[in-house]
Formats: sequence, structure tokens, C-alpha cells
Amino acid sequence: MCCCHIFQQQLRMPLSVHAEAERTPVWLMRQAGRYMKAFREYSDKYSFRERSETTDIALKLSLQPWEAFQPDGVIMFSDILTPLPALGIEFDVIKGRGPIIEIPIRSMEQVQALTPLEDPQKKLPFVQETLSGIRSEVGNQATVLGFVGTPWTLAAYCVEGRADKHCTKTKTMMAKNPAVLHALLSHLTSNIADYVCYQIEAGAQVVQLFDSWAHHLNPSQFATFSLPYVEEVIQRVRTRHPDTPIIFHANGGTGKHHLMKTSTANVIGLDWRCDMALARQTLEDRPVQGNVDPTVLLGPQDGIAQAVQDCMEAAGSQGHILNVGDGVTPNIPEENVAYFVRMATQQAHSRNMTESDMAVAVC
Repeated sequence: MCCCHIFQQQLRMPLSVHAEAERTPVWLMRQAGRYMKAFREYSDKYSFRERSETTDIALKLSLQPWEAFQPDGVIMFSDILTPLPALGIEFDVIKGRGPIIEIPIRSMEQVQALTPLEDPQKKLPFVQETLSGIRSEVGNQATVLGFVGTPWTLAAYCVEGRADKHCTKTKTMMAKNPAVLHALLSHLTSNIADYVCYQIEAGAQVVQLFDSWAHHLNPSQFATFSLPYVEEVIQRVRTRHPDTPIIFHANGGTGKHHLMKTSTANVIGLDWRCDMALARQTLEDRPVQGNVDPTVLLGPQDGIAQAVQDCMEAAGSQGHILNVGDGVTPNIPEENVAYFVRMATQQAHSRNMTESDMAVAVC
């Protein structure tokens, strides 16, 4: 049995019976980003949607960090809002302001007027082309990751119309018109599930669900307005693609790990704000991903090496994907990202690989 299959077998068993893993897979959230000079050559010239919706550009940007650093996962360059226009919700990404939805969703009539995804190949052809292109380029040398936003996060964007540190309009809807919010969440859930399946059929071997705005929810709200809809997405996907691993990452998951433990996702993503060892205690035998503070990559390389070592020791050598606990920021030096990946692969329970361990790590 090859090593990647041994690793897969280990992660299908409770951690208590795992043998020592030979390799901890590593990749980084916001892996393709402005911290790379080669990326900025495109971001300085083209708008975000031009870059993410033009196959040749999206493919090049997706592959840049893999070619430079050789992480175990290659994530598609895209955005969690990408499927929204296919549902009748237009958006743009304004430099210096972020995503903007000019006509926010604020009423039941607007929710009822939304369209289904139906034919993603027709509405979002560049997603299929980008993922299949990545898969063709990396072969078995790395795992291809797709991703989506969770229903809660997308709903909050749709209601707010832009990033809001207090999420006031969505919280007001939650309190005064919860039926509207639940209707929006339901519509997004079924269509996000279809979008995940489309990504898998296009070549994604692992899909991450980003609950980027989970930090706006207290545990009770999370249990009502996020987690059940995430679970429905997972179950809908599992009906069609039972063997594709799913990672559930909640930004602001600290204080909610006891709830996230109930998720049937293959891996629970941990942000940098939590203690890895304590999260492991709460989540028990659940495989995890994370959770180095990305700002550590702003500092000296000995600090990066220590952070990698501390995280991997706290997580243990089984059921762990090393990652940063949030996206790589534009001011992080490229050489420090390279060093982070290199240090991860040189830890005590790592080895040289000829095949990807990423996909099997999350099975």
C-alpha cells in the first residue's frame, strides 16, 4: 500500500488508533494573492472580476503559488460571491472598498424573485475551465481545491450590500423579519450545493466551505442561522459525491467548536484566534485544519519556524492539515510564505512526496 493510501486509512479511523502519520499536508488560505509580485502584475492591470472570470488569467493566478512554493493544495482563484450573479444578485469588487452589491436583498419579494443556478456550465463556464485546467496542470502532484461561501456568509453580504463590521442590517432582519432571512438562506443553500457539485465535476478534489462572517454570530445564532444550512449543503453534496472531502472553516469559530463538532464535514477549519490544543480537546477525533496566525509571516523566519512547530505539535501528527488561520495578507513577504511551506515539510513527521496527500488527508 502506498503512503498516501496509508494516510487516507489513518484519517478514516478515530485518532486514538492512528499510527504515526508520515506527512502533514500544507497549503494557505488566500494562497493566490497580492503578496506575490507576479499576482500584482495582473491585479494592477485587470479588475477582480476580469481576473477571476477570465479562464487564462484565473488559471495562471491559481498556479502561481504552487509553481513558486509547492504547497500540497492548489485552490482555485475566485471569490465566494462568484455564483451570485447566476442567482440574480449582481456584485462588483471595488479596489479599496471590497465587494459591493448595489441592490441588497431586504424583502421577501426580492428573495422570491431570485433565480436558481440551474445551468452552471452556461452561467459560470470559467469555473469549470479553471478547475479542469488546474487539475490538468498539477496532475497527482497536488490536490485541487474548490471553495464556496456558506449560506450565512453569502446571505449577510446580500443583505448588507458590503462589508459591515457590525452586520447591522442583517442582525435587524434576524430580529424583526427572520422569515425573510431564513427564506434567503434556504434559496442560497440549495444553489450553493449545486455549485459545489459543479466544482467537483469540473475537477475539484476537495471543497472548502468558508463561513467568513461567522464571527458576527453568537453561538445560539450560529446554531440557528449558519450551522443547519451548512449541514444541508454537505448532505446535498454527499448525495451526489459521497467520496469528495469537505472542509468547513468558520472565521470566528472560537466559542463555537462544541457546535462545529456536530458538523459532518470531513475537516474542521480553525482560525488563528483559538488554541489548537484546546480545540483538539473539544473536537476530539475530528480532523482539523489550521491555524498559524498569518501575521507571524510578517516576522523573522525563526519565529515562523517556531509557529509551525508549535502548531504541528499541538495538533499532533494525525488528522491535521497545516494552514494559516486566516488568509495571507498583501504585505507578507513572498519568501516568508516559501519558508512557511518549507518548514512544514521538514518537520519530524514529514517526508518527500511524489503524490498529493492533501485529498487523502481529509477523507
